[in-house]
Amino acid sequence: MAQCEVCHNEYDKSFQVITNGKTHVFDSFECAIQALAPTCAHCGCRVIGHGVEGNGRVFCCANCAKTAGVGGIRDRL
Repeated sequence: MAQCEVCHNEYDKSFQVITNGKTHVFDSFECAIQALAPTCAHCGCRVIGHGVEGNGRVFCCANCAKTAGVGGIRDRL
C-alpha cells in the first residue's frame, strides 16, 4: 500500500500523478486537488477547471480577473 502525501493515509487504491517530472501519490482526488491545483489569485478558491490566465496569474473565472484589474479576459464560451 502507498501513503498519500497530503493526508498520509495508507490506502490500497492509491494512485500516482506525474507532473513536471515529479511523481505524487494520493488516496483521493480531493487530496490531489489540494496538493496540485492552483489557487485563484483573487478569491483563493482552487481552480480545478480550465480557469483563465492574465498578467502571469491564474483566476477561476473572468470576473475574478476583472475584479483584480486584469482586462480583456473572457470565460470560455
